[in-house]
Formats: sequence, structure tokens, C-alpha cells
Amino acid sequence: MRRGEGRRRMDSAAVWAVGMDFEPEIDRLPIDLLAHIFAMITSFTDLAQACGVCRKWKEGVKLSLGRKESLSFAGWKMDDDSTARLIRHAYSLRDLDISRSRWGSQITDHGLHQISLANCIPNLTSISLWGMAGITDKGVVQLISRANSLQNLNVGGTFVTDVSLLAIADNCPNLKSIVLWSCRHVTESGLLILVSKCRKLESINVWGMRVPVDCFIGLVAISPSLQIKSRSLLLNSMWPVV
Repeated sequence: MRRGEGRRRMDSAAVWAVGMDFEPEIDRLPIDLLAHIFAMITSFTDLAQACGVCRKWKEGVKLSLGRKESLSFAGWKMDDDSTARLIRHAYSLRDLDISRSRWGSQITDHGLHQISLANCIPNLTSISLWGMAGITDKGVVQLISRANSLQNLNVGGTFVTDVSLLAIADNCPNLKSIVLWSCRHVTESGLLILVSKCRKLESINVWGMRVPVDCFIGLVAISPSLQIKSRSLLLNSMWPVV
């Protein structure tokens, strides 16, 4: 080996050694420990920025999302693509809350369709779509059609109709509670079908809906132990407050 070539190799090795000495401590952490740290971050903006630091951090964020059993986007301004992208990585998810944020939800039917394709959806036991004015039956049906393990559902404050209730009745046999607060496009027929098919249903919130009190009599006739939460029942002394 010539003297010049040997010196260049020694210099390269020295630079590499110096670089190792000055490597940030956090970069030496194993990816599992990085994921544990990222799991403590509640800001989706911060997680997105962490993904852009380096490949190792990006993998750590993905791993942390994969371990989460609960995700709540309430209070965050989220759009279709970013929400669906995060949920796709959360393959252990059981509880999903994408309620309308204080800044105004940007989730649409397209977003619900993207979310419905995530591997975690069939294992979800709880979904909240509270107050999402930008969704319709189309998006809800696409999501619910794959959420076969669902036990708790909140679609209060949305514009769903009996079409969504029929999909829920056909695809959610384990449903225990549902919030239909102010869902004024849902009719008596939709409620009767829902209660008839979801035999495990324990509680239904129909506050603010435009259905007659006689409808509740029909629901209780189908399921005597059903708890019905409604303003009409509170105003009528013959009904118990539940």
C-alpha cells in the first residue's frame, strides 16, 4: 500500500471516530425506546415534525402509533389525508374519536372512505363522529360496513339519515350504545329497525330528534331494558329519567 493511500484511510477512520463521539445521545437510543418517547407526545403537529428529522425517527413515530389503542383528534384541525395516514399506522387501535374540533373539522366522506380501509377498523369497539357536519350517509356507511366489532357509536350532531342506521343495524351486532343527539333526519322507522336488529343495545340517546313519544313506547316494547335518553321523556312524568 502506498504511503498516501494509507494516510487517507487513516484520516477517514479518524473522522468517523470523531463523528461517533459527537453523535447526539438520542440518536443512539434503540428504536423501541424512541417509540416509547414518541408515544408520550400528544401533538400531531409535533409528531409530523419528528417524522421529518430522519428515517429512524420516522420509524419510531410509526411504531409508537402502532401501539396506541386510543386516538382522539378532538380539538385538532385535521383533514382527510393526514387523519387517514395516522390511523393507517395505528393497527392496534380500539377507540377512535374524530369529533368536530373547535377549529372546524375538515373531514369529509372521502376521508371516512380512506379511514375505512385501515387494518384497525374491524377491531374498533368505539367510534365518535360527533358534530361532523361535512359527512353524509355515504361516508358513514363505508366506515361502518367494516366496523363489525363496534360497541359504542356517537354520530350526534351529524346529518345522517335512516340509511346510516340500516347500515349500523346490519353490520354492528355487538352495539351497546349509540348517540343520535339532534340527528333530525333520522325517523321512527330507522330507530325501530336499529333496536330490532341490535339486540345487545343498552342505551340510545335521541335528545333533540324529531320523533314522537309513541316511538319510544315501540322501542321499549322491542327491548324492555333499553335506556332511552330524550328530552321528551324528561318532560313526561310517566317515563322514568334515565
